Amino acid sequence: MLIEHFQTLAQYNTLANGRLYKVCSQLSDVERKQTRPAFFKSIHGTLNHIMLGDCIWMGRFTGQQMPSQGLDAILYDNFEDLCAARVLEDERIEVFIRNLDADFLQGKIIYKNNQGKIHNDSVSLLLAHFFNHQTHHRGQIHDMLTQTEITPPVLDMHRVIAP
Repeated sequence: MLIEHFQTLAQYNTLANGRLYKVCSQLSDVERKQTRPAFFKSIHGTLNHIMLGDCIWMGRFTGQQMPSQGLDAILYDNFEDLCAARVLEDERIEVFIRNLDADFLQGKIIYKNNQGKIHNDSVSLLLAHFFNHQTHHRGQIHDMLTQTEITPPVLDMHRVIAP
């Protein structure tokens, strides 16, 4: 049952990102990178942060640690490159989640966070955090979009997954 829940979250993640990026593509590069009252300073910065977080967590889940960077790192300055990377990362997430098994979900992962602190957490908790992190920051982007002329997309899970 938990595996199916994470598969639903992975599907939602892909669809919500698709909607969000489609709307963000209507903004000029200047508007996407405009400094706004947000932790990662801009829509573009926050999109990059979500990508960075996904890469870090997927590395931890698959045993391939990503070198530590600042959490505000800009992985892709070019929006089209970021879009292409997002599609590939969402595909990678869906494949990974589709292949989850109960033994992995019952396990723990030992990892070092960006502050150098070692943690040993349950996989099921980390997967829940993984999807919550994405949703949290998409909400911040949604808010920043309300500060533009572009209408933010509907991102409610029951409206995104159910046609």
